[in-house]
Amino acid sequence: MAGTLYLIPTPLGDSGNPSPLTHVLPEETRNIAAGLTTFIVEQAKTARAFLKQLPTATPIQQLTLLELNEHTPASALETLIAPLLAGVDVGLISEAGCPAVADPGANLVRLAHQHGIRVRPLVGPSSILLALMGSGLVGQRFAFHGYLPAKAEERAKALRELEKRSRKEDAAQAFIETPYRNHAMLETLLTACQPDTLLTIACDLTLDSEFLATRKIAAWQGNAPDIQKRPTVFLLYRPD
Repeated sequence: MAGTLYLIPTPLGDSGNPSPLTHVLPEETRNIAAGLTTFIVEQAKTARAFLKQLPTATPIQQLTLLELNEHTPASALETLIAPLLAGVDVGLISEAGCPAVADPGANLVRLAHQHGIRVRPLVGPSSILLALMGSGLVGQRFAFHGYLPAKAEERAKALRELEKRSRKEDAAQAFIETPYRNHAMLETLLTACQPDTLLTIACDLTLDSEFLATRKIAAWQGNAPDIQKRPTVFLLYRPD
């Protein structure tokens, strides 16, 4: 019998709290993760830091950590799924938040389904849903677009398209950016979007430094927070 692939959410950042997991991960999620011996992770170093906080039933140095990131070739997925096919339960851990959402783990999950392997997503923080919940925008219709283009002109074009889509569909448009490019994203938002378009900035969610506010583009100009190198979710909404 094949093992189960557990999708294990992780905290959305380092709170500095000596016991940060208790307020973001339910006890069952922590207990399941603590009992596993094999994990598929984006980076072994950060995964070990997370697992040390559980703590695991097996010493950290005896755990099997297999890396899956944006550089992993598709041909390697069959090797990564081999322990599951051999009957071993495996935990999938993203760098932050929910595995397989804007995350290379999605390909592994799809392959698990193809092999008839049970996939069990566990409860934990989703920065996208937390940002939408706190935005005050249209919660019943929204789209998540992951990362937008890195080049300024292409990014501006993409944002204007999201504005049009938001107005046409009456739906919030959510996206993220690599934290070190947050300032560039914010600058483009403030210059490319219409003054009365609503923009939500949700930064450091679940941490002590959390910031979440929704304002018109015009109101953000000259009044934007410092979000550089801080995990951030952006939402746009263009009212009719």
